[in-house]
Amino acid sequence: MTGSDEDPRVAELRTAVSRLRRELAAHPVEFPDRAVAEDELAALAAMTADGTPEVPRLRRSLLLIAGAIGSVSALSRGLSDVRNAVDLFGEPPVRG
Repeated sequence: MTGSDEDPRVAELRTAVSRLRRELAAHPVEFPDRAVAEDELAALAAMTADGTPEVPRLRRSLLLIAGAIGSVSALSRGLSDVRNAVDLFGEPPVRG
């Protein structure tokens, strides 16, 4: 796929993931689940490189990342951007 053929949702997600990965790498404080966040962000980056990612896998990664860094206020903006980018792929199914 060339840049002009790329799904804009994938481009948005790639940008948000890249930004959060940089912010996390620059964050000076270690925390228990940092490796989980780094691994899941790497997985999201790989998914965006392969084309349109699977929505259930996106949501699973987002939940793991949010659980890992959700309490780190310095990363909240980046996390919010990733969440918004994942939401571009559609809402999760409603369970009844």
